[in-house]
Amino acid sequence: MYNISTKHLLFLLLLMILSIIFTALINGIFLKFSKTLGTRDNTVIRWATETKPSVGGFGFYIMFLCSIIFFTIFVDPESIFKNIKFVGIVIAISLGFIMGLADDAYNTKPLLKLGVQILCAIILYLTGTQVQTFNVEYLNFVLTILWVVGIMNSINLLDNMDGITGSISVIITSFLILTIILFHNTLSIDLIILVSILGALIGFLIYNWHPSKLFMGDTGSQFLGVYLAAFGITYIWNQEDVMGNSIVSKQILNVALVFIIPLIDTTTVFINRIIRGQSPFIGGRDHTTHNLSYLGLSDKNVAIIMVAITLLSSILAIIVNNMKEWTSLKSIPFFAFWVIVFVTLFTITRRHEYKFKK
Repeated sequence: MYNISTKHLLFLLLLMILSIIFTALINGIFLKFSKTLGTRDNTVIRWATETKPSVGGFGFYIMFLCSIIFFTIFVDPESIFKNIKFVGIVIAISLGFIMGLADDAYNTKPLLKLGVQILCAIILYLTGTQVQTFNVEYLNFVLTILWVVGIMNSINLLDNMDGITGSISVIITSFLILTIILFHNTLSIDLIILVSILGALIGFLIYNWHPSKLFMGDTGSQFLGVYLAAFGITYIWNQEDVMGNSIVSKQILNVALVFIIPLIDTTTVFINRIIRGQSPFIGGRDHTTHNLSYLGLSDKNVAIIMVAITLLSSILAIIVNNMKEWTSLKSIPFFAFWVIVFVTLFTITRRHEYKFKK
């Protein structure tokens, strides 16, 4: 691939700006012409009381396809689809998008949804996007499946309040872009896709920041779930540190730090619902975000807090990955930060547990 020069960085900046403009226009067109397109019925539990189109995910997928077409035409027209790993990512992301679209339209059964998520994970694994943490390949297979399915559900569950999922995805995507620039220094198709989706997310947030005009829907959250899970495997799980080492404690720590809010929110919801004897997979207003709102914070302030936690945690992940001398003891303060955030948010949810008791 091509090394990243100043000219290429300016090109990437221009690409992101064009992606923002293009996605904002797409969402604007959907808002202008959609009356009931993408709206959800009363069987779906949402924080917002008013009905809004759930069409934000279309902009993500359109920019995903545009980035591939752009790279094929202007950068490398020969080898892109000879790369089986990349083809697997395209198929898995497309399948996630289609499943999300079906869920927005028909409220698909949870078992079918889970089956498609597992299929996305298997496709990624078989085409080379695999978590490589253990010496036993079976364990890597299981971890890959759990990771992909877990992130797809975490992003879906987190999409419960204006601006939060989009903003957190912006930070994670920015982390992935920075990782490629610092550690790979190549103008790859992955980098083009990440920059394009970063622009698409910002273009979406123009309409989704509180008070929002539209939602991303399952179309968007399932797309983002596969997208973040796949690139998270390549550039977080399997990323070598600044010394060229793959250290398991660093891998796990970086994943925990970069994906801190999706992981903590999902874990908290699962624990609380199991304690109440409810299914962890049902909808509800018992997420960490909702409980912060019950404290009296506005929706906008809740989003700012979640963004601030994710941003700080991602900066800590950058510090971890750039440490030249690493020992297990050095991981303690970073894991302690994660635990403090988890305990704080979990305690807040327990404070309002009376709201959800039967």
